[in-house]
Amino acid sequence: MRLTTLDISIIAIYLLLMLGIGWQLRKKAGKSKDHYLMGGKKLPWYLLGLSDASDMFDISGTMWMVALCFVYGMKSIWIPWLWPVFNQVILMMFLSKWLRRSNATTGAEWLATRFGESGPAVRASHNVVVAFALISCLGFLAYGFVGLGKFIEIFVPWSEVKDYVPFTVAPQYVAHFYGIVFTLFATFYSILGGMHSIVLGDLIKYLIMTVACVAIGVIAARHLQHQSLSVPEGWLTPFFSWKLDLDWSHTIPAVDNKIAEDGFGLFGLFFMMMLFKGVFASLAGPAPNYDMQKILSTRSPKEASKMSGFVSIVLLPVRYTMIIGLTVLGLLYYQELNLASPTGVDFERILPAVINGYLPAGILGLALTGLLGAFMGTFSGTLNAAQAYIVNDIYVKYLDPQASTRKVMRMNYTAGILVVTIGIILGFFAKNVNSVLMWIVGALYGGYIAANLLKWYWWRFNASGFFWGMMSGIIAALIFPYVFEGQPLYNWPLLFLISLAGSIFGTYLAAPTESRVLQHFYVTVKPWGFWKPVLLEVRKTDPEFQPNRHFGRDMFNVVLGIIGQLCLTILPMYLVLWMKFPLLITAGILLLVVLILHRTWWKKLED
Repeated sequence: MRLTTLDISIIAIYLLLMLGIGWQLRKKAGKSKDHYLMGGKKLPWYLLGLSDASDMFDISGTMWMVALCFVYGMKSIWIPWLWPVFNQVILMMFLSKWLRRSNATTGAEWLATRFGESGPAVRASHNVVVAFALISCLGFLAYGFVGLGKFIEIFVPWSEVKDYVPFTVAPQYVAHFYGIVFTLFATFYSILGGMHSIVLGDLIKYLIMTVACVAIGVIAARHLQHQSLSVPEGWLTPFFSWKLDLDWSHTIPAVDNKIAEDGFGLFGLFFMMMLFKGVFASLAGPAPNYDMQKILSTRSPKEASKMSGFVSIVLLPVRYTMIIGLTVLGLLYYQELNLASPTGVDFERILPAVINGYLPAGILGLALTGLLGAFMGTFSGTLNAAQAYIVNDIYVKYLDPQASTRKVMRMNYTAGILVVTIGIILGFFAKNVNSVLMWIVGALYGGYIAANLLKWYWWRFNASGFFWGMMSGIIAALIFPYVFEGQPLYNWPLLFLISLAGSIFGTYLAAPTESRVLQHFYVTVKPWGFWKPVLLEVRKTDPEFQPNRHFGRDMFNVVLGIIGQLCLTILPMYLVLWMKFPLLITAGILLLVVLILHRTWWKKLED
């Protein structure tokens, strides 16, 4: 075990600090349901944005991104558009303030502001969102739990620990044991302190992670000063043509196999499909998870926009400093890394292998503490979202609408313990249910986009359309793996069209949403899109009402924001790689984007 006393002390102090935060903030969180789930909607936007960014800095995602950077080099900055990462830009420019204007507590509660509160279709749409949210949360908790355990197992071998544990753990469950230990720490502070402790914990974790990431970047840059990278032509540029054209056969032939397995050889086609999906997914708004909860927890619509913009600023430069730093060290010392697995070379092992082999004492402890905190932040944010849906959209809505604050808090604690328990149980069976659970979660996301896109921009879309759009997309996504082979992204247009057809068909199966509900939504949220019939009704009572005419400005700002986001991503990569001219060009573009957005976005912000 390479961990020194200093490294272990850093980790231990962090864990004890998290426990203290949860205990200290329990009374503040217990004042009301809103205080517990949303920080009383009084937390400043920059803290919520930093917390949201911290929740996105997870272990498994970072391991994947280091592997991408190793294989695809600068071109790897495009692949996270699969999520898509630029959804934060669209949230920043207009969707966050639209969402926050509803003043809802969860995504399911938000539906009442759009479709009304009664009727079979409204209940069905509400239930399908709650189911979507809970299954997604449970899936992420289960796999985060196992991923953390396997990560810790690399640095703390069971042979070093077993003599201090008063019971025996079978080898196949060592990762689960570690997962349970650290999950309990995250559970304690997040259940007791609610959103208050989650945000404060994320702040501390972010500061630790920033120090670790900068240190890794500096170490990698110093190693690179006296050596050179053996990479194929095209690895050092983010630009690409129709084909990827990265030939690793003369350096690391196993990488060519990885590219073939990923299905990214026709990179131009892959990029087009990724962009097509990403635009629609972003315009649909955030999925009902911790990201949506942070937006709904802001103090005002204006602060919701600021928060979403702040996420990219605090997340991308820090995260990519670590990613490129670990990639450089992995390339320089590839022959010394043990990346072998039963199925071949596992490039996702680069992150733990480099951290374990090339970071000095103290920095190793900070890096492990930061990554451990990344798990705990993602875990606690996901847990908070699951609690919100169980308490607000099941218990209070259906079982006890007049529940006292004491009852609601008791239910929050119960729901938290229940969700964690189920997540751990699923984690124990992860090897057996992996394909099934990922299949379900993937299907839910496949059915999410079309229905959630139309709800913002088309007045005639109703609860029936929402339900049938979600269900048709989910059912199609469940069937597709048996019908189509290869990269699932290439089948997405057909999935989208099926879900879109279900949405339109379902819409015309039922009458339009009540005019009263539509008018209130339109006046309150102020979306642009196809709302003319509602606008005419609003003007009958308020002739002076002005619609949202900022579509062009918002789209202009989105394009600028995406360019700025790419600059934030690639800037630390050029810095660590000592690529001075591209660094200066990128910094200049970023400065220009900031100056323009200050006039076209920041000064135009409104509640």
